[in-house]
Amino acid sequence: MILDIQNILIFKTNIQTKSAKKMVLEVLDNFDEIERSTIDLDDRDCVLRIVSDNLTTDQIISTIRSLGFECAELE
Repeated sequence: MILDIQNILIFKTNIQTKSAKKMVLEVLDNFDEIERSTIDLDDRDCVLRIVSDNLTTDQIISTIRSLGFECAELE
């Protein structure tokens, strides 16, 4: 599978525990538009990466914030 770098959305979050990571990824798995999502708990920014052709950064930020976490796009 070849990924187009333009389709990878990258965010800084405050998701810091394995249980929080699991919960967030389970919610994101419900989006058909998301090909893949990961959260790097070892990174100081707790980076969330999402591969999607259709979702906007605002949709992702809104979803993560609705779960009670901070989320901002990294550029």
